[in-house]
Amino acid sequence: MINPSQFFEEFSKNVQDLIAKSPAADIEKNVKSFMAQGFAKMDLVTREEFDIQRELVDSLRQRVEQLEASIAALEQNDK
Repeated sequence: MINPSQFFEEFSKNVQDLIAKSPAADIEKNVKSFMAQGFAKMDLVTREEFDIQRELVDSLRQRVEQLEASIAALEQNDK
């Protein structure tokens, strides 16, 4: 008697083999290709690139706030 774990593993392998030999595999390849082309046209960025840009913007925002405070202090001293 086959244990349940081994049975499900074999069943899963058989289903994957069946799908690989069916038109579903071609459909999957075509859909992936279509989606890749669509994403390429959207000019998307990776999460890592987004996080880097966000860090740069945050540091620039802090610098602007510091400069604004310095200007306000200088203006206050001139009055």
